[in-house]
Amino acid sequence: MPAAAGFAVELSRADQVATFTLNRPAKRNAQNPLTWAWLTRTVNALPGTVRMLVVRGDGPSFSAGLDRAMFTPEGVDGIPGVQQLAQAGHEEASAEIAGYQQGLGVFARPGLVSLALVQGHAVGAGFQLSLACDVRIAATDVQFSMAEVTLGLVPDLGGTKRLLELVGYSRAAEICLTGRRVGADEALRIGLVSSVAPPGELAEAGERFVSAILERPVTAVTEIKALLLAAADRSQAEQERAEREAQHRQLRMLAGLSE
Repeated sequence: MPAAAGFAVELSRADQVATFTLNRPAKRNAQNPLTWAWLTRTVNALPGTVRMLVVRGDGPSFSAGLDRAMFTPEGVDGIPGVQQLAQAGHEEASAEIAGYQQGLGVFARPGLVSLALVQGHAVGAGFQLSLACDVRIAATDVQFSMAEVTLGLVPDLGGTKRLLELVGYSRAAEICLTGRRVGADEALRIGLVSSVAPPGELAEAGERFVSAILERPVTAVTEIKALLLAAADRSQAEQERAEREAQHRQLRMLAGLSE
C-alpha cells in the first residue's frame, strides 16, 4: 500500500507478515491523528492470514512523538489541533481523543502478534506506539521518553497502563512524571524491551523473532496471546479456568475433534 498523503505512513505485506512504516524521517517520523485513524482502518482490514505486524520507523528515529503542527491554530488537514481540543466541550474532546486511542488499540487482536523495532528517538506518541506492540526490540541508540509532562500534557494513547504493566508502578511513575530518557541498557534491565541489537542489526533481530512466531502453530499462538491479554483483569482462579478451557480447545483441535 503506498504512503498515505499528508502523514507519510505505509503498509507492506509479504505472505503472513505486514510491516507498518512511519516514513517522515525529516521530521523524525512525527505522528498526528491522521496516522492513528489510518492505522485503525488498515490494521482492522488485514486478513486473518496475516499473523505478524512489524512496526518500524524510516531513518534514524522510530518516532519523535506528536507532530508540532498540532500545536498550531490550524491543526493538521482539518483535524483539530491542541488549541481546538482545549476549546471544545468535554464530551466532544473526549470523543476525539477516544478515536486517537483506537489506533493503538488495534494491536490487541489475539491472532496478530505485533513487534516494534525501535531505534533512535521513541518520544511521547512514539513511545506509546511501541508500548502498544506485544514485543519491542530496541537498537543500542534508543532513547525512550514519555515526554508529555514537559509540555504540560498527559500521555493519552493508553501508554500509562501499558507502561505500568511492563515495569511496575514506581518505575512507570518516575518515567512519566519526569519525562526523562531511558536508554537501551536500562530498557532491557527493567523489562521495557525484550532484547537489544546494534542499529545495523535491528532488522535481522526482528526477522529472527518473526520467524520464531511463524514456526509456531497459529491456534496455540492465538490462544496464548488471548490468555496473556486478559490475565491482568482476572484472579488466579479465573485465569486458571481460562487456561483449562483454552487447553481443551487445543486438545480437541489436535485430536481432530474441533467443530
